Amino acid sequence: MKILAHINWLIATTIIFIALTFSIIMYPILPRPYARKIAAWFVRLATFFSVTKIGEEDPEAQMFLVNHQSDLDIGVIETITSKDITWVAKKALFDVPFFGLAMSLPEDIEVERESKISLIKLLRAAKDRLKKKRVLTMFPEGTRSRTGKMLPFKSGAKFIADKYQLKVQPIVLIETAKCYNIKEFYYMPKNIKVIFLDSFIADKSDPKWLENLRLKMQKTYDKELKGEI
Repeated sequence: MKILAHINWLIATTIIFIALTFSIIMYPILPRPYARKIAAWFVRLATFFSVTKIGEEDPEAQMFLVNHQSDLDIGVIETITSKDITWVAKKALFDVPFFGLAMSLPEDIEVERESKISLIKLLRAAKDRLKKKRVLTMFPEGTRSRTGKMLPFKSGAKFIADKYQLKVQPIVLIETAKCYNIKEFYYMPKNIKVIFLDSFIADKSDPKWLENLRLKMQKTYDKELKGEI
């Protein structure tokens, strides 16, 4: 089984690389967000994973906050919504050859932690994307967690949401690391559950809303694994 999973990983990773290449080629040709959507659907269909949605997407949501476990997560989100997403990610990812180009061409937003100048640029970029009716999407943990326990949420999400009083919708991905894990060279197609929680307007008067949201998302994740949803 492990050998098969390793072979599957090599095939899936090659497919992802091909999809990124096609998306870069298509960006100057197709209007946004079609290049990324087509690439994401190509990966989903070619690697045979499926998705089950639980809950309803809010058509008025301005920000998605998503837990992060796998390099497959972006593709999962892109295929479950038709919205024009702009990803907010750490600057280091934009510096990665090839992958960084696939993020900069569709005008994703880079953020450099612990930099006041970067935060000002972040707010300006966020305002610009919101004017274009795009949905800001973030992994508030800041990195992948494969243990099933969500890491503390970074303050960047709250910073943006509070500033513009955004309508935020949390999304919980269930065990995507058990589908695709780049560190273990593992891929096995499976049905991935995606849970849309109720949206809400960010309340800057509540300093703990982001932490409370993490607890709510973790509780939802745990309940799903127990079969209680």
